Amino acid sequence: MLAVQDVRLDPTTRQVWRGEREIRLSRKEFQLLHALMARPGRIVTRSELMADVWQTSFYTNSKTIDVHLGWLRRKLDDDPRNPTLITTHRGRGLRFETDADTVAS
Repeated sequence: MLAVQDVRLDPTTRQVWRGEREIRLSRKEFQLLHALMARPGRIVTRSELMADVWQTSFYTNSKTIDVHLGWLRRKLDDDPRNPTLITTHRGRGLRFETDADTVAS
């Protein structure tokens, strides 16, 4: 079980909760969240995410990660204008924040 902030992820049952609310995710959304939550507080590059989630070393579509990230943020109620869970670090990658007070750089 992974738990960061108020998000819990069970890789065995493929279930996710935010607080007490269970969140239904697609397979790719789950894999993206798992890849980020497995490295809390660390910036994960887009190349690492493509390898982990899409099992490829090249971008099949430069917007693939962004589209899935948008769906994931919406389901987690993580405001894309002021995210507290998954922050974007331009030119570097994405990070699952360990503290809700963190601001994206």
